[in-house]
Amino acid sequence: MYITRQSLRTIAWSTLALSAARAQFVIDNLSFGQKEGVYISPDLRSIPHFVVQGINDYVPQVLSDRVILTPPYPGNKRGSIWAQDPLHQRDWTAELDFRATGMERGGGNLQIWYVRESQAHETPASLYTAPKFDGLVLVIDQYEGRGGSVRGFLNDGSVDIKSHPHPDTLAFGKCDHAYRNRGHLSTIKLHHTAGFLEVIVDGESCFKTDKIKLPEGYYFGVSASSAENPDSFEVHKFVVSTTDSHTREEPNKQRYANADQHQEQQNIAAQKAHEQQTHRQQQQQYGSSTDQNNIPKLVEDVLAGNIKTQQDQFADLHNRIQIINNRVANMLDIVEQMHQLNEQRFNDLMHRIVPIDDRSAATIRNVEKVERTTMEILRDLESKDFKDMLQQVHRAIENSQEGLSRTLPLAMGAVVGSHKPSLLLFLFIAIAVQIMVTGAYIVYKKRRNGAPKKYL
Repeated sequence: MYITRQSLRTIAWSTLALSAARAQFVIDNLSFGQKEGVYISPDLRSIPHFVVQGINDYVPQVLSDRVILTPPYPGNKRGSIWAQDPLHQRDWTAELDFRATGMERGGGNLQIWYVRESQAHETPASLYTAPKFDGLVLVIDQYEGRGGSVRGFLNDGSVDIKSHPHPDTLAFGKCDHAYRNRGHLSTIKLHHTAGFLEVIVDGESCFKTDKIKLPEGYYFGVSASSAENPDSFEVHKFVVSTTDSHTREEPNKQRYANADQHQEQQNIAAQKAHEQQTHRQQQQQYGSSTDQNNIPKLVEDVLAGNIKTQQDQFADLHNRIQIINNRVANMLDIVEQMHQLNEQRFNDLMHRIVPIDDRSAATIRNVEKVERTTMEILRDLESKDFKDMLQQVHRAIENSQEGLSRTLPLAMGAVVGSHKPSLLLFLFIAIAVQIMVTGAYIVYKKRRNGAPKKYL
């Protein structure tokens, strides 16, 4: 089949138009990861408009481009992400990009929830451990050992699935999907319109039914749980979009977006009355007194679309300009007061610094005197000749040495002579020693002669 350039151009423009329309109607406060190059978490701890939670002291890890609901190790962990705002559209599409990795026989499951407020934001649980819930849950697990499957379950709050003897028989639709260790992301879409609900896996229809109609005001959530041999579930993107451009959610929209219009009209009327009263007070203040301290109260914020007439627009603008003028005048007064106070403090400080200068001058003068005295002493030491003094010291040492040489031998001789032993003492000692030796020899001989004889 031959395709002309004009046909290709038409297809390209149609594709761009559809992409632009889809991007235009993304519900930002129910989505994350839909913007390329933008972190899903500004602080790597939380996701705007979502609640990230776990159990048993475990909190899912939030990274720049993904959320790890269950870790690779250890097992038996549970984590979940719940939207803080409900969905108020009848026609919508929820798209989830995830990845599951683990060991060869790892186990775990992933759930996509769309339930009532009373069940949202609770402790994360799987289908088999969840209490009675009201809404839809899409389960991705290894059902029947086929490598993976996607199944849908409905509940109106009356069926306790965890106590059911055969909970797998309650599924209204299923298909096979090998989601583990694929090396790339898996994409699951839930497309809901007024006529049918369809589940699409990786661009192919999984199951579709026209017997289900989900109500508005329910909450989206994604939960995962791992077994003893764990699977790690990572969520990279969750995008909720709608084709209704008039009623789609806006970022930071409050939970009760469909509040009573009568209350809004009352708020607008009270705002106008407050503005008129403020205007009258301003006129009275400026007409009777120029005191800038009586600043009128701030005008409450109001949407531009709520101001219909030119008179209301002029009144609002006039009030805000006068409030700004009063604020600026008050700031000028505060700045003037601060300037005067700082000037007074400066003058006081300068007065206190003057005595310090006097003491510093006296200290400098004392230091100069010490320096002059030191220089004089140094000059005196350098100018005098110490040769005569050194010669006198040398001569005194020589005289002392000569005196010691003459007197020391005499003194030593006298000491030795006075304390030396006498000759008679030496003779007495020698004779005594001879007598003792002779006596000892005689005693020895007697004992030897008196001892018994030994014969061989």
